[in-house]
Amino acid sequence: MRAVPMVILALVVAALACSINISTANIKSVKLTSDEAGQTETEVYGPNDTFYAVVELANAPDDTQTKAVWTAVSAEGLEPNYNLGEYELERGSGTVTFKISPETAWPVGQYRVEIFLNGEKKETLDFEVRQ
Repeated sequence: MRAVPMVILALVVAALACSINISTANIKSVKLTSDEAGQTETEVYGPNDTFYAVVELANAPDDTQTKAVWTAVSAEGLEPNYNLGEYELERGSGTVTFKISPETAWPVGQYRVEIFLNGEKKETLDFEVRQ
């Protein structure tokens, strides 16, 4: 009779172990740039610029989820913390580049991009738009 609870316990532990996803994926670096190639780092953009966030992933399997959430924290004519867009890519180790372009022009103000790795926020970069 004592064997039954032990078998049940072993099955529960085995089921939990199978459902845990342990990944060694990590963000080696992240930077804001004014160009898609990631050559020119910046924290200041103009109203007509495209924002680029260049993320370097390490030890990442091909199904690693990386997401960028772009926010206008405090910008002229927009509500505080206005969500500009969220973009998610599935990639392995290497460079992941996120970009967002203005439909007309970015309002002057303070902005932020948050980088998530497999659903967990890992990096926050603040920047601004100036005239």
